[in-house]
Amino acid sequence: MKKTKLEEAIFLKQDTLNMFKTLTELPGAPGNEYLVRDYMRQEMEPLVDDIIQDGLGSIFGVRKSEKADAPTIMVAGHMDEVGFMVTGITDNGMIRFQTLGGWWSQVLLAQRVQIITDEGPVIGVIGSIPPHLLSDEVRNKPMDIKNMLIDVGADDKADVMDNMGIRPGQQILPICPFTPMKNPKKIMAKAWDNRYGCGLALELLKEVKDDKLPNHLYSGANVMEEVGLRGAQTAANMIKPDIFFALDASPANDASGDKNQFGQLGEGFLLRIYDRTMVTHRGLREYILDTAETNDIPYQYFISPGGTDAGQVHVSNEGVPSAVIGLCSRYIHTHASIIHTDDYAAAKEMIVKLVRSLDRTTVETIKQNA
Repeated sequence: MKKTKLEEAIFLKQDTLNMFKTLTELPGAPGNEYLVRDYMRQEMEPLVDDIIQDGLGSIFGVRKSEKADAPTIMVAGHMDEVGFMVTGITDNGMIRFQTLGGWWSQVLLAQRVQIITDEGPVIGVIGSIPPHLLSDEVRNKPMDIKNMLIDVGADDKADVMDNMGIRPGQQILPICPFTPMKNPKKIMAKAWDNRYGCGLALELLKEVKDDKLPNHLYSGANVMEEVGLRGAQTAANMIKPDIFFALDASPANDASGDKNQFGQLGEGFLLRIYDRTMVTHRGLREYILDTAETNDIPYQYFISPGGTDAGQVHVSNEGVPSAVIGLCSRYIHTHASIIHTDDYAAAKEMIVKLVRSLDRTTVETIKQNA
């Protein structure tokens, strides 16, 4: 009997699920990635020859090759997620905030959030006025984010600052527990953009732990991608890679059922060929396609109006052939997003095969085919 698509799908191992539960539930708004970085460092330590960190906080595990002419391959997710920052406190104890990363105002009202203080998280909700109290004019148009406030249940400003320990500058994150769905191939969580890339960077190091690699591998994660690809620039200046792979989640566009849209859950890893920050290097694009097709790894092309760390790295130093090994995720840049585990499995197989194959001759051929 022919297997159904669900029966043919690859299920993630329990240790992978545990890793992603930890990664997605950790708070890490741009500029506040320290808890994610601590976890990355802890997981890298038994797998690598060295761990390096740049001045902004991007972190990489290093595997050195024995080959004298080995090229340098940089693989990176980004640790930050879209979030918010406390900017002020009203006299009656409401929290004013600034967005960190791209948010659409219509996904925010009445959503639960956590403010990360020195004493731990303080739970609140982005206030939403009931429709009974709204005029027709106000009810029928979106509220501007600058007019939104977070309610933490405080009586006044002193209650917020003295009893709750909330101060301007602290990070605010969505709340969404890691949730395998009824269809076990789909998992809902916050921050798939981009704890996906952090987890895959770690699993890459696990896969090649005992390999004699033909390249020097730097696998890890950058800071502050969501606010302008900032960590990617400093990390690339530190590592000086010959080739760069960004591991990032991109917006799925399949919820309507339109199969012609870019980003279909369950159809393979994303090969991004164009976005506003980069046209993918021709030689590297062709090499990825050849590797995927030779090994029957499912993939789908992707075009995005956004950008990734590859946009910054590919113009660093003297120019670095770069590509994105991505997966699509429904509802990124909201509180809850969904991925398909088959896409993750395809992305993992792809990046492992690429890293194992990139020797000096292959890298030079790729560069010549720009």
